[in-house]
Amino acid sequence: MVSPADGTAGALAGTIRELVAAELPRLVALRRDLHMHPEIGYEEVRTSGVVVRELAAAGIAHVAGLARGTGVLAHLPGRGARAVGLRADMDALPILERGDRPWASRTPGRMHACGHDGHTTILLGAAAVLAKLASHGALPRPVTLVFQPAEEGGAGGRRMVEEGALDGSRLGPAVEEIYALHGWPELPLGTVATRRGAVMAASDRFEIHVQGQGSHAAWPHRSADPVVCAAAIVTALQTIVSRNVDPLDAAVVSVTVIESGSAFNVIPDRAVIKGTYRSLSEDTRCMIERRLREVAEGTAAAHGCTARCDALRGYPVTVNDDGAVARFESVARGTLGDARVATLAAPVMGGEDFAFYGAHVPSCYWALGLAPGGAPFPPLHAPDFDFNDDAIGIGVELMCRLAVREA
Repeated sequence: MVSPADGTAGALAGTIRELVAAELPRLVALRRDLHMHPEIGYEEVRTSGVVVRELAAAGIAHVAGLARGTGVLAHLPGRGARAVGLRADMDALPILERGDRPWASRTPGRMHACGHDGHTTILLGAAAVLAKLASHGALPRPVTLVFQPAEEGGAGGRRMVEEGALDGSRLGPAVEEIYALHGWPELPLGTVATRRGAVMAASDRFEIHVQGQGSHAAWPHRSADPVVCAAAIVTALQTIVSRNVDPLDAAVVSVTVIESGSAFNVIPDRAVIKGTYRSLSEDTRCMIERRLREVAEGTAAAHGCTARCDALRGYPVTVNDDGAVARFESVARGTLGDARVATLAAPVMGGEDFAFYGAHVPSCYWALGLAPGGAPFPPLHAPDFDFNDDAIGIGVELMCRLAVREA
């Protein structure tokens, strides 16, 4: 075991790899147990209990019951004044799992289709390894471990930040920088990737309520048809990205729900349009919100209807700090070699509530390859997705080495 006297980077690296290897069989079993018992946002009672059990067994100080009851914050002492943060999300999705794996979901309509069972397991593995190093005084900095609920639309990350996960008010010193990973089906197993700047889009939604005048379907001239109006609005919304967004920027406006009417022979008096919009900058985000209202209201007026557009903000852009990315890449190259560390070519238009942490401290969100041999792998949020257990060891080792990197 490394002692304070020989806690050099090289000695720690070798010790970490040995400790990770010793933990792996237990971690695979733990990951599969979490997969069998998925819980959606703010309902992660069992999952949170497993996290608390594992932290207690490792002798790690922790506070539970955060973020509406299921968030957990843990602390490992180190020699520095400010902590490095490591974060994992715990929630599953309301999806019916497809497949006959022995560890398939035992809760109908719930499954870990985004790999958060793997993320939680990796952070618990890092906690166990780092606890052994901390017991010998070998951590150069304190470590804050953040186990958050409700990443899938519930903004659990925002609640964790509001309740003291970063500022040192709940446990340990303030966090100086923070890292999080996501299993990545598009990357080969054994590789990792990240990028500077925007890495995930702002994820927002809209609702447009169209008010018209109903009538018998045989007398359309007596109506102000909200269905025809809604169809025109949907078509017009497509011009926001094609004609209002700089071609060198990126944005998405997608209509996903249209609700109206209840009978084949009645023109209704109202319609509702719902969808999502994604953007990579605050300026583009604000422009889309303005244009959603202008297009909806103007098109409705042209059809003799009225429209109210509600833009409902969700997650902001997830922005990686240049310095944090440089530190991650240095650690990853030292661990895996240059050939296994890639740069994400472009931001992903999905949303991620890790953005709330990065709004307060330098952060790096990185991708962990899952595809064995580069072969096709089920995509995230697919009913046949399952985290690749062969990636757990790489994730644990990199999280540990990020924690022991000298500030």
